[in-house]
Amino acid sequence: MQTTANKSVFTRLSIMMFFQYMLLAVWWIPLAAYLASMGLSRNLTALVLSSMAFGSVVSPMVGMLADRYFKGQYVLAFSNLMVAVMLLLAGSTTSAVNLFVFLLIAMLFYMPTWAITSAIAMANVPSEVFSRVRVFGTIGWIMAGAFSIISVGWLNRDFDGTNLPFFFGAGISLVAAAMNFTLPDTPPKARGQKASLLDIMGFRSIIMLRDRNFSVFLGLFFLSMIPFSMYWSYFSEYLSDSGYRLITVTMSTGQIMEIIILLTVPWFIKRYGLRNTMIVGMIALVVRYVSLYLAGNEAQLFFVLTGAAVHGIIFGYHHLGGQIYTDKKAPEALRSQAQGLIFFVTFAMGLLAGNFICGWIIRYFSSPAADGVHYQWNAIWGVTALMSLLVVVAFMILFKKEKYETIITRK
Repeated sequence: MQTTANKSVFTRLSIMMFFQYMLLAVWWIPLAAYLASMGLSRNLTALVLSSMAFGSVVSPMVGMLADRYFKGQYVLAFSNLMVAVMLLLAGSTTSAVNLFVFLLIAMLFYMPTWAITSAIAMANVPSEVFSRVRVFGTIGWIMAGAFSIISVGWLNRDFDGTNLPFFFGAGISLVAAAMNFTLPDTPPKARGQKASLLDIMGFRSIIMLRDRNFSVFLGLFFLSMIPFSMYWSYFSEYLSDSGYRLITVTMSTGQIMEIIILLTVPWFIKRYGLRNTMIVGMIALVVRYVSLYLAGNEAQLFFVLTGAAVHGIIFGYHHLGGQIYTDKKAPEALRSQAQGLIFFVTFAMGLLAGNFICGWIIRYFSSPAADGVHYQWNAIWGVTALMSLLVVVAFMILFKKEKYETIITRK
């Protein structure tokens, strides 16, 4: 039974996750639609959307700061304050170049917070409880859609595809920063240890690549991010092109399913093992793009919602499963950096490659039309489904079940 102190820690960590993911969702989800309304070129659109990828580059280095020099909650609070400033500037500019610069700086501070929040949570609760803390991040992501409903339904003002989300994101960032100072004290676990160049760059966790299975996992995780990027970065553009108005709300379907899935993660891992858990998540990636292929250019609602709903399975079983796998493989003093390495490979290298490759695919299957641009969305989703299938097959063949999984599945 939980003590009062344990409940207090759980509550504070849950609030941390809630605001940390809400502050991103409120402006990131409709960003592609906003860029399309600005008339940006395909390459410039991919570049702005890759601000998240560039931000992930510094994630391991910030992880090193939390591991070695500063308390995790202070690093998190400072990062959120800087994000608030940059989002205010992003919402105030009409220049595409300035927008890219402001969002780039915002993401340089924001992206490391995913690894930091995971590290703070895992330092204060058992890894088996982590998914119950993380689910509040998903709830925060869903609740970001409320701002769209209020703007459209009550204020009769468009929200998605405008600059309003940036200002809401800035306000939430300030609230998050204030709440960060109430978090459990999370001192650096590697304080006082000598720092090599690998430590300074935040890449000491690269030594984990000596393990063949971890290298296979990381390489295929990277490749899975290429098809993942088509939904993550461009789905709002697809919905906008198809006439959807409540884009943020539509995409939140995936997060509603994610809540249910996250609560089943501990049970699923114990019952089927981490390897099978991640495989199920990757199969869901294929299901998503097959559904969107069936939705086609008409964006039929049933298939659109199906494609969005399986996001919960993809994130809960594949992405979160990958985080748990990494946490179990990493030495204690390197856990923050190891989480940073995961985000670097996926949301830096993988998302960057995915944004430009997916942008090229969209451009290839589009043509000028009298009313703008005509997109062959069925072909776009079909190609993405094929890429996803190839990654799943490779993972099933190359990634081996590990000895410790037998321990996890023991009753």
